[in-house]
Amino acid sequence: MNRASYACGVREPGLVSVVAPLHDEEDTVEAFHARTVAALEGLDFELVLVDDGSGDATGARLHVLAATDERVKLITLSRNFGHQAALSAGLEHARGDVVVMIDADLQDPPELIPDMVDAWRRGADVVYAVRESRAGESRFKLTTARWFYRLFARVARIELAADSGDFRLMDRAPLDALLSMPERSRFLRGMTVWVGFTQTALPYKRAARAQGSSKFTLARMVRLAFDAITSFSHAPLQAATLLGFVFSLLAFLAIPLTVAARYANIYERGVPTTIVIVLLLGGIQLITVGIIGEYVGRIYDEVKHRPLYVVRERVGVEAPDEDRAGTR
Repeated sequence: MNRASYACGVREPGLVSVVAPLHDEEDTVEAFHARTVAALEGLDFELVLVDDGSGDATGARLHVLAATDERVKLITLSRNFGHQAALSAGLEHARGDVVVMIDADLQDPPELIPDMVDAWRRGADVVYAVRESRAGESRFKLTTARWFYRLFARVARIELAADSGDFRLMDRAPLDALLSMPERSRFLRGMTVWVGFTQTALPYKRAARAQGSSKFTLARMVRLAFDAITSFSHAPLQAATLLGFVFSLLAFLAIPLTVAARYANIYERGVPTTIVIVLLLGGIQLITVGIIGEYVGRIYDEVKHRPLYVVRERVGVEAPDEDRAGTR
């Protein structure tokens, strides 16, 4: 692995690794490669592309790139394991002392990478891009994203910048710390904040998707939100406990009201009270059991120790060392 060098007190990267997961992105493969190569002109770099079980011509086009450009390293997964798992696969195979995570849909501009490297030269260990604007996205997606970041800021035990995504640069030291974290329910943008080190923000304007369609469905966004909150907060469990106390208090307060209503003949004896209590307690029990079940399910996934992903083929890249990755 190349190591960063220092000239006049400013560090220079020995090798820059750009990691991009792709799933059914046949329309953007060549454009992403061309723009990224142009943006990194003058730097020693490798382009680590992860085919996350694509069902279209993405894999074939990636093989063509790998055959014509030795800087392209291709990792083909055996099936679709999801964005965070595919991104983790690329990070584990990256050899650079500076590693950039970016999506290949070109909404995040590769032209911003040199600015990230400049921030790293000035001492930042993690450089995360923050979206000043998000063109081409629906009002629903913008609103739910805003709600998520606000909720996460309130309940999580880390400070995640609002409108920051997975588009970020990491020095080898924080990256190795991240790769030592073996959990399966991964929220990488939160994990990169959790490891600490010197972090700085870089604002940019996010472009609309020019070709293809987003693979991040509503269900996947909800799942990612659940993974984020349960990975970095116990607040849902604490909320379940609080709900138990609140409704127990309400039940005690309702006792004298029920007695008074009985003697005033306001309602038929016992029927409304029974219905309300059954519905109230049943509902709160289902909520708390569901919250606990989310955490138990994640514990179950962890103790099985299944690999985070399975590689079907590697082109131009070797399997990562055992001490650098424990989730293969």
